[in-house]
Amino acid sequence: MTSPVGSEPLPNARELFDIPDGVAYFNTASLAPTLRAGLVAGEAALLKRAQPWRIQGPDWFGGAERRRALFADLIGATAEDIALVPATSYGFAVAAANLTPRAGERILVLDGEYPSGIYTWWRLAERTGASMLTVRREPGQTWTEAVLEALDDGVAVVSVPRVHWTDGALLDLDRIAEATRAAGAALVIDASQSVGAIPIDVRTLKPDFLVSVGYKWLLGPFGLGYLYVAPARQEGRPLEENWIVRKDSDDFGRLVEYRTEYQPGARRFDAGARTAFELTPMALAALEQLSAWTVPRIAVTLAATTARIASAARERGLPVPSPRGPHMLGITVPDRLQQRVVAALEEANVFVGARGSAIRVSPHLHTTGADIEQLLSALDTALNRS
Repeated sequence: MTSPVGSEPLPNARELFDIPDGVAYFNTASLAPTLRAGLVAGEAALLKRAQPWRIQGPDWFGGAERRRALFADLIGATAEDIALVPATSYGFAVAAANLTPRAGERILVLDGEYPSGIYTWWRLAERTGASMLTVRREPGQTWTEAVLEALDDGVAVVSVPRVHWTDGALLDLDRIAEATRAAGAALVIDASQSVGAIPIDVRTLKPDFLVSVGYKWLLGPFGLGYLYVAPARQEGRPLEENWIVRKDSDDFGRLVEYRTEYQPGARRFDAGARTAFELTPMALAALEQLSAWTVPRIAVTLAATTARIASAARERGLPVPSPRGPHMLGITVPDRLQQRVVAALEEANVFVGARGSAIRVSPHLHTTGADIEQLLSALDTALNRS
């Protein structure tokens, strides 16, 4: 497990979330609970949208640009580097549309990775004649070691996360990024399970593309995601052509003076309907709260929570990954018991995720000591250990 050194932990923030007493929610990695501030912002946005005469020209742009800038700050980018996309799959599709592996070259992915990326790279390989290189770990081997062992000059694209989505197993992206550049390959990072919970800096990693959804560790609504595009890739081809990404699109009276020029930076890759009047205020409320907390302090706080759970799991003879991210962990139970355990936890109002061979536990700042005890007690009952 890694967490930023020297950062002060945050106090518990359960009061900022709409989670009743008695509910122990450990599934942020699937779908984050909405902040109360997000609920307030969303309700106000719906009321405004119900009266469209209140929506002015600048409203089509202001919220989107604020959202772009706030996300950029979280990853060490500029607003110019960020495209607003609806989903991880859209971001991967933009990357694939702008990468050109040659026939016989390989696209490196991890075994058991999130499906949206895998399906996208399958299609790219099919289109270009490239092949897939699926990295698997040997017993006792880390993901970083396995990737570095497999990476050579025949690899054209390296698509990896910061942590494996099934159990939080950590990858050393600094080493992988350096090796990727040395091999002359493109680097694509799926940051959906890391941005907002682990510090990540594109200035040092220098990926070609980085994609994240907004509804997990960014605590935002479904349907609003983010794509970092490296400056060298920002003249590429977007997936779609829509009016709002063209130059001077804020001058509504001249929209039929069709333009070949796009708005600057990565904006050409924005999905249509990016304005999202109803959802953008909820995303802004979440991003502003994350900025106030700061990601290093979130990571340190969650590291203490997951360390306590990991220690208790090991005491029960249940393996957890190492190294792992500070914010989540997978607890491995016998295959025949996984679904039984998850069902038993739900009956006890403890909510986790079953991913791969692990029970994935992903807390946040709403998690209390009582929640942890509720999790462990329900786990003992499910495994007949009480």
